[in-house]
Amino acid sequence: MRVMAQMAMVMNLDKCIGCHTCSVTCKQAWTNRTGVEYVWFNNVETRPGQGYPRRYEDQDTWQGGWELNKRGRLALKAGGRFKKLIQIFSNPKLPALDDYYEPWTYDYATLTNAPLQEHTPVARPKSLITGKDMKISWSANWDDDLGGSDRHGEKDVLLGRVSERIRLEFEQTFMFYLPRICEHCLNPSCAASCPSGAIYKRAEDGIVLVDQDRCRGWRMCVTGCPYKKVYFNHRTGKAEKCTFCFPRVEVGLPTVCSETCVGRLRYIGLILYDADKVLEAASTPDDTGLYEAQRQVFLDPNDPRVVREAERAAIPRDWIEAARLSPVHALINTYKVALPLHPEYRTLPMVWYIPPLSPVVDAVRGTGHDAEDHHNLFAAVDALRIPVDYLAQLFTAGDPIPVDAVLRRLAAMRSYMRDINLGREPDAAIPENVGMSEEQMYDMYRLLALAKYDERYVIPPAHAEQAHKLEELATECSLDYEGGPGMGGSGPFGETSGGAAAVAVETFHALRDRQTSDAPAAPTGQATRVNLLNWDGKGSPPGLYPPRPAGSSGSATDTDSGGEADPKP
Repeated sequence: MRVMAQMAMVMNLDKCIGCHTCSVTCKQAWTNRTGVEYVWFNNVETRPGQGYPRRYEDQDTWQGGWELNKRGRLALKAGGRFKKLIQIFSNPKLPALDDYYEPWTYDYATLTNAPLQEHTPVARPKSLITGKDMKISWSANWDDDLGGSDRHGEKDVLLGRVSERIRLEFEQTFMFYLPRICEHCLNPSCAASCPSGAIYKRAEDGIVLVDQDRCRGWRMCVTGCPYKKVYFNHRTGKAEKCTFCFPRVEVGLPTVCSETCVGRLRYIGLILYDADKVLEAASTPDDTGLYEAQRQVFLDPNDPRVVREAERAAIPRDWIEAARLSPVHALINTYKVALPLHPEYRTLPMVWYIPPLSPVVDAVRGTGHDAEDHHNLFAAVDALRIPVDYLAQLFTAGDPIPVDAVLRRLAAMRSYMRDINLGREPDAAIPENVGMSEEQMYDMYRLLALAKYDERYVIPPAHAEQAHKLEELATECSLDYEGGPGMGGSGPFGETSGGAAAVAVETFHALRDRQTSDAPAAPTGQATRVNLLNWDGKGSPPGLYPPRPAGSSGSATDTDSGGEADPKP
């Protein structure tokens, strides 16, 4: 047993109202820069729908994630190192800009500066890529609330895998919102796809990041990610992705998308898992067995043997305690109501979802019957196969049994708690029907409906003794070990191209020191690193190029001034 810790998230889809506040705040925090106008680390999709980028779930086209080869071993769906080598300068498996959308702004100057005239001036849309006039025809949220329409619903990849009756009846039965971020997988195919070793998984908390200094812009990671949550910055020539707001997490704060979520549907917590079982779980022969296989990778933080091994692995005591209080562990393993997104990609994702029960309740209410009575709800879950089949394609590789069990537990909770809220004697048979005790059912209700801030977000802050690791994160990738699934080792583009290089990152503490110090705050004995995530793409930031010797001339940039570099004539 090799115990490791992983930050994870669970989203309750019954609470998502599609307001996109999470997307907007994430955009302002991380991708409000030149070169990433089209990038949404967090986006909210209407399901059924095409998703973002369009039809990203069509792995026959994009070839993301893992598959089992003829020998039953894990292999990248897009091909191994040799295939990457021959395609390194022309990767054919990339979404085009049309699959995302061409970002735009409006010619507001025409409105503010136009002279008095007979007709009202028009602010025409201007492309942020070319600067020319354009016609807006698609965006990241173009088919919002159109999940059941004939125009967009039929383009949903998952609808093609269910029956014709379901496709015809979706307009009357089913629509919900699906927020998505990077899955920060236990077995990330993006990291294994990177020829430069620039994508790595932090050993201390499992967050997957991109080393901007090491990235060479090959874009193999974009192909390798089946969720298409790695993006290319066309201005810097670097890959970027969701960072799980690691500077906030390191000081015990939730991610920006979670902090600003109107529906309070996100839960963040620590999961302890056995790293030695990751490869075995990802290699499960049957796709429908991957959900349960991943659950077996997670460890019980209340088990004395697990605690002993965690302490031996230098996991701090308060982190172990945080794992015990983790809402994510409770929802996944204790109450068993959270499911992974597309486990068939074999990346072992760590952002899980509680499927929506609302369509079942609405269907019962539409018949004129009591929608909260547990007999009616259980019957509806059995009879209303439309959402169960679709949700199974989304969360359990097509197996409806786990989805059915989750919906029954959620339905039982509603029925059981209604008796309590109306002052009636609760029926103990309701939780027994779904394999839960009355105490467990009430605790689950508390967590899903009434949880306070510190119950939804149990995030242990980083320790001072971890400072070296947090500054030199890429020196040890949690998947870089003997028999690991494709990470580490020498790459095809140089002796260390497959390895990881040290990279200093800026936490909130470092940011405070930098703002109050007379000299730049940097690790002792190391050159200052350039954080391209804070670069607007204009000019050359200090530290990007070495200072030129005094008295030299030429077209190089002057970085001696300490401010933003200006090109010399």
